[in-house]
Amino acid sequence: MPDLLDAVRDIEPVLRAGTDLGEVDTRLPEASLVAMRKAGLFGMWVPRALGGLELDPVGTFRVIEEVARIDAAAGWNLQLSVGFSPFGAWLPDEGAKEIFGPDVVVAGTLFPPAQAVSVSGGYRLTGRAPFVSGCHGADWFLAPAAVEGDPTPIVAFFPASDAEIVEHWDTLGMRGTGSHDVAVKDRFVPARRTGPFVPFADRPPGGVYQGPLYRLVFWHSVAALAAPALGIARAAIDDLVSLAGAKTPAYASTPLRDRVTAQSQVAQARAELDAARAYLHGALAEAWQTCRTGALLSTDQRAALQLASTHAAQAAAAAVRLVHACAGTSGIRNEWPFARHFRNVHTITQHAFISAARYEDVGRTIFGLKPEWPFFAF
Repeated sequence: MPDLLDAVRDIEPVLRAGTDLGEVDTRLPEASLVAMRKAGLFGMWVPRALGGLELDPVGTFRVIEEVARIDAAAGWNLQLSVGFSPFGAWLPDEGAKEIFGPDVVVAGTLFPPAQAVSVSGGYRLTGRAPFVSGCHGADWFLAPAAVEGDPTPIVAFFPASDAEIVEHWDTLGMRGTGSHDVAVKDRFVPARRTGPFVPFADRPPGGVYQGPLYRLVFWHSVAALAAPALGIARAAIDDLVSLAGAKTPAYASTPLRDRVTAQSQVAQARAELDAARAYLHGALAEAWQTCRTGALLSTDQRAALQLASTHAAQAAAAAVRLVHACAGTSGIRNEWPFARHFRNVHTITQHAFISAARYEDVGRTIFGLKPEWPFFAF
């Protein structure tokens, strides 16, 4: 993991140079994607048997956060592709070996499901999915699908060349992620690239997915959604420190860093960030220890990861709001990065898997009620 952090710092100039271009083009620049591929970042959760690193979750989070500190869009697209690697566990080994490797980029979304029709040798897939971050640079797309006449859903992978990218990403923030729509129409997907999308308690993962990392199912992938938000908050605090030494607010005679209000706000922002990170990493480390014993997570542990992930995203946004308030009018000028940090982190908080709505689902488990969030079943 230290080597990967060093690799991220080596490519920092490339990632940073692509930030403005990504905002304008509404997609991650090719140079940024190539740099991350060459650094070996996309293989962090690919099984070792397939040439990946099978890196522990907390170590992976540190790498994602570091990338997002430099460029939020690059960090977001990285975590999504890495987070889709464990979904190969639902495939036959033949399909997983065909798709995954140390530098393969996967994109997709889990809603809405595509429609699948069973045919000889596989399925014919039709559907259109929004929010497919990194779609322009993906090698493969992932989609869940409802099978006509069969109550068991499937997860399906298809090559990027089989799909149409529909330019539909015009948003407040995270513009550089290129989260456009992806559509397929009556495309054949062979059975080896599909699998029943059911809990591992009902159907064990594939042979190359037997390590503890994959007994987390996809809960480490859910938690990873919060890592870019933490990286954005880090960048915002760092930028405020740089600003505060040089700026004297209007109608004031002392630099920003010497003002008591600024000192209090930056400390509160740091506390929000550090506490959220510690909570998230702690919950993940506890889940990791359970999986290392050979067990699957309990509903309470899944809820704990959900809560820590949602809280981390919300706390990161709170930290950025403190920074934004402290920066004053510099926070609304585009020559400073504060407005971008504000837009980006608040866009992340709207993601369904870590939005504030998930507090309600965790609250149901605390009260001993059955959660309505369907993914708690996995």
